[in-house]
Amino acid sequence: MRSFPELDRVAWFDTQVAKGKILKGQGVFIDRLCETVIDVEARPLPASFFSKPAAIVARALIGATLVRMLEGRRFDYTVTETEAYEGDHDLACHSAKGRTARTEVMFGPAGRYYVYRIYGLHWMLNVVAGDVGEGAAVLIRGVEGISGPGRVAAALRLDGSFTGRDAIAANGLWFEQPAPQRRLRIKRTPRAGVDYAGPIWASKKLRFVKD
Repeated sequence: MRSFPELDRVAWFDTQVAKGKILKGQGVFIDRLCETVIDVEARPLPASFFSKPAAIVARALIGATLVRMLEGRRFDYTVTETEAYEGDHDLACHSAKGRTARTEVMFGPAGRYYVYRIYGLHWMLNVVAGDVGEGAAVLIRGVEGISGPGRVAAALRLDGSFTGRDAIAANGLWFEQPAPQRRLRIKRTPRAGVDYAGPIWASKKLRFVKD
């Protein structure tokens, strides 16, 4: 770990980034020369992070930190499994059936939550992705230590009231940039339980899993 005056830290980082000696991520800087990892304060992922095609967002979220504030306590979860739903042309996506009271949020700005219930029992956590009007979203299927989207939402104590909320700290649930991981391996498979979408969409490898 390098040492330098506290007051000069931000200026030093900015200078090194400008020179191309450091790769800058949110909350983490990697020194290319000595391969030292320098941790600084993590920051929430901005809405622009989610304003990309759902498949890109779904993959990029693997390894990210999902943060939940509950009763004044912070709980961090590393995202390990996601699924991309690419919009109203994707027959496995809820938005494929058009705009409804439930799916309207999917057609809005990226970076907002879409939380719905299945079988009248389990809540599913999604975050809207892509462009406005696209109807795309990413399902959070697993976090470290918890497998299954229903279990994830239960652990986070989520319900439908989160639908439409922005993924920001003020709402008590947000994502933070993952630290760079040189050996992070991500496996792609077809999505789970989408046979109803037909053979083409059911076979698309839009599920991302930390291997």
